[in-house]
Parts: sequence; C-alpha cells; structure tokens
Amino acid sequence: MKLKVITSNPGKVAEYRRSLSDLGLEMEHLRLPYDEVQTSDLEEVVNKGMDEIIAKGVRDFIVDDSGLFVDALKGFPGVWSAYAQKTIGNGGILKLMEGVEDRGAEFRCCIGCDIDGRRIVVTGVCRGSITLSEAGSEGFGFDPIFTHDGRRTFAEIPIEEKNDVSHRGNAVRLLAEQLKKMGLVG
Repeated sequence: MKLKVITSNPGKVAEYRRSLSDLGLEMEHLRLPYDEVQTSDLEEVVNKGMDEIIAKGVRDFIVDDSGLFVDALKGFPGVWSAYAQKTIGNGGILKLMEGVEDRGAEFRCCIGCDIDGRRIVVTGVCRGSITLSEAGSEGFGFDPIFTHDGRRTFAEIPIEEKNDVSHRGNAVRLLAEQLKKMGLVG
C-alpha cells in the first residue's frame, strides 16, 4: 500500500520510508498546504488537519506535528515551536531559562494516519531537559539545547541513535504497532 506523506520537509519522507518500509508500505511525498489550527494541543492540530485534507479528497496519508514542551515555561513553545525557533531560536529559549532550576522538558510528536478509510492518531514522547548552552551540529531546531540522557544533546548524537529514542521515532513505532494490531499491514 502507498501512503502520501504530507509535508514540506523531504527529510521526514525519508525517515518514514526507513521506518515503515519493512511493513510493506510505500511512501510518496505530497506537498499539500493545510491550515494548522491555533491550539495548545498537538492532537487537535493533527485531527483538524486530517479533516481538512480528507475534505480535499485525499486519502491514505500521514501528517504529523511536533513540539518542545518546557515544564518551567508552562509548556512553551509547544505547538508554536516552529514559530519560536524562527523568532527567538535556541538562544531565546536559553535566555528564558536563565536562573531556572527546573529544566525538565519533552519533545512530543503526534502522527495522524488515514489508511484504508480508517484514522489512527498516536503521540510519541521523549523526556529530557534543557541544557545550559548549545552543543552539537547534528539535527535541527531545538536539538542543540535538548538532552535525553543528561550527557549529550540531540545535536551531538548520530541520527540512528536519535531515532531510537526520539519523540518521532517513538511515534512511528506506535503507529506501526497500531497498523499491525488493526491488521492493515503484515
């Protein structure tokens, strides 16, 4: 079966190909703009996006949304992570965290999949903390200021290792489990 990955990021398509190809799923990149509802809930963003995409007549697809949720900032930047990255960047988050002891944070990724007329929505989480300074050159976005193990940032570990522990990797594994459980893949 072929699934359309609706994103402007070709890297996500490659990641889905690597992660889901052993299930017999083929990934096709589809650039299809859709409105992202302004809410603090990733699942609501994904579900509303799926509704709009289905209303456009598209079926058998994957969409996702993700964000960094910082405890001391009451979940900010959360669903506004892309905007926060563009406007204040990693330096801005570190500035907001100056003098803050509770550095707990988590990345979340919510994946919505429409397959064979059925809807699956899963959320993967990676718990960690915000570092005191940026480190590393791998990855993108907030990776240089997030550590899952207290030793290295996401920007300091190889992509394969990151995929084993990351929010997106966890969400993709949850999606694969649901697809198998529902008998939609082998």
